[in-house]
Amino acid sequence: MTNITSQPGGRLHAFFADPPRPVARTVHALTVIELAIGVLAMLLIFVLVLVQAAQRYLPVQGWPWTGELARFSLVWLTFVTAGVLVSSDSHIAIETIDAVRNPTVRRVVRVVACLTVAAIGALLTAEAWELMHTQGILRSPAMGMPMSWLYAISIVGFVSTTLRATVAAARFAVLGVPDPDELDATLPGVAST
Repeated sequence: MTNITSQPGGRLHAFFADPPRPVARTVHALTVIELAIGVLAMLLIFVLVLVQAAQRYLPVQGWPWTGELARFSLVWLTFVTAGVLVSSDSHIAIETIDAVRNPTVRRVVRVVACLTVAAIGALLTAEAWELMHTQGILRSPAMGMPMSWLYAISIVGFVSTTLRATVAAARFAVLGVPDPDELDATLPGVAST
């Protein structure tokens, strides 16, 4: 009988501790794509804000669509990179639970938190899907962009957040939560308080 438990040496433990190469490559490729979209959105925001600032001081007619596209780009940047932030544990979080010494309590709280994020991501995906299909007739005021585009690009981030939070919950359930003191010891210049 094969060992598929989460015990060290089991298949689940091995899968999460050292994922197979095709899985790791796929996740890496998706992460690069999401970050590339985020970087493009950030660069677009930067350029559009500079254009807006220049328009104020130049004797030319301003382009009202620049502010609108900058705002849409901020929405896209926020939602598309959310999944990457969840999976790299870089999102904003209150980590007071890490001070608890009981590893089971830390594990349960992190799994429940990840499952909550996954549920919210699933609800946001469903709502964005609905809005994408029902709001196509609406257009943005300055650019005339179909509002369904706003939601279509955001769906990428919502799906990613849902999937990555679900995987993070499974990973924490199988491998547990790293001890904060062990993490501090591996990071240069970080001391435990």
